[in-house]
Amino acid sequence: MELCDADKNKRKSNVALFSVISNTSLVILKLVVGVMIGSVSVISEAVHSGVDLLAAIIAFFAVRKSGKPADEDHPFGHGKVENISGTLEALLIFLAAGWIIFVAVEKLRNPEPLDGAWLGIAVMLVSVMANIIVSMKLFQVGKETDSIALMADAWHLRTDVYTSLGVFGGLAIIFAGGYVLPGVDLRWVDALAAIGVALLIMRTAYHLTIESARDLVDAGLPPEELDEVRRYIRAFAPTIRGFHRLRTRKSGASRFVEFHIRVDGSMSVDESHRIADMVTCSIKQHYPGTTVTIHIEPCNCALAKESSCGCLLSEKERQELKMKPLAQNQCLGNTR
Repeated sequence: MELCDADKNKRKSNVALFSVISNTSLVILKLVVGVMIGSVSVISEAVHSGVDLLAAIIAFFAVRKSGKPADEDHPFGHGKVENISGTLEALLIFLAAGWIIFVAVEKLRNPEPLDGAWLGIAVMLVSVMANIIVSMKLFQVGKETDSIALMADAWHLRTDVYTSLGVFGGLAIIFAGGYVLPGVDLRWVDALAAIGVALLIMRTAYHLTIESARDLVDAGLPPEELDEVRRYIRAFAPTIRGFHRLRTRKSGASRFVEFHIRVDGSMSVDESHRIADMVTCSIKQHYPGTTVTIHIEPCNCALAKESSCGCLLSEKERQELKMKPLAQNQCLGNTR
């Protein structure tokens, strides 16, 4: 398992470094061309890629840090470093979008000549192809390793693909308009495209903030994952007579699941421990790396309150229990 984890951490670091190199190249290329031709939309894309670069750098260090094993100071591991990373990345996007809108509005008020639109078009095409390739790789490794930092970086680049296409369209209109409508001033299209870029990345930043920040406040696992965990526990009925106090949270790629199970009070410690191990194994098979904590309680579901028992027995089984002599104190059936 340790070798597997080491391999995952290495893959995460490598793909994060790949993103850093790609974004660095695009920032330089867009900035140079944007300044050369005087295009605010291309410059805004350079700023957007600059934010992506900063996000990629943050993600690179985050995945390296989060991959460290638990220690005395961090007994639950370093997984939340990725959540902090994702939240910071989203906030940076908000700031960049605000700056882009400010500059674009100024351009609308005071239009400037735009020369060499074809050069901007070529840069946008390069950006689209590069970001498609890098984001696909980030999505692949991010899903395989359940890395919120890599997934956030991937969404940044995927957004960059759409914004680059928007800028491409705006520059193409200006370029074509110079031939089709030579007397019409279309410079406003460049600023409008930049504003469109900003609004789109603000929307993405909002979703990234929600997704990455929720785990910082120990929100439970998503409903579909909770349903899966419940299903894995119920699979052990009627050996497990009931369960309750199910609590979950997530830290980076690590999940934490804890709950109480009710078993026959006459069951041996060895047998109940074996059942707990089997339930733990079942959950970990579907969600590798999950920390599962199970508290075992004696139970006679014929006496336990329905609401607190979480009974997994059929009505017939419950009736049969009522006919049997109690093997434990009746109070144990109502343990909370």
